[in-house]
Amino acid sequence: MLTLLGSALGFLTSLFPDLLKLFRENQDRKHELAIMDRQMEMQKLGHVQRLEEINVQADIAESQALYKTLAPTGVRWVDALAGSVRPVITYAFFALFAGVKGSALYLLIAVEGVLLAQALPQIWDPETQALFAATLSFWFGNRTLQKMRKA
Repeated sequence: MLTLLGSALGFLTSLFPDLLKLFRENQDRKHELAIMDRQMEMQKLGHVQRLEEINVQADIAESQALYKTLAPTGVRWVDALAGSVRPVITYAFFALFAGVKGSALYLLIAVEGVLLAQALPQIWDPETQALFAATLSFWFGNRTLQKMRKA
């Protein structure tokens, strides 16, 4: 009986190094998978950062292309005329807008006899508010929104 027990114990102890080796290999594989997962995360972060760099470069290229048209030609009157187009159009449309709203206010007050406090809300309607907001957003909001998007 002791011989049988000794044989079984010897057989089981001969398997112990192999079992220990399998356990270590399993732990090594888990460790390697964890390392690979972290490397993949870092690569993803690197791709996101690279994409942000590409977007910033595209914004810079767009700004340069927009301002390239404003480059001076060397002819003074041509440069002055080219530089005045946008402001002149803006002022002209603002004058037209103010004239239309002013005439509407005049008609309400002088012709229909509406009080000023009642006439102002009538000419400052939702469409006018939307136009006003769009104009201010166009002139002053573009860079602010870009900064907010990046943050």
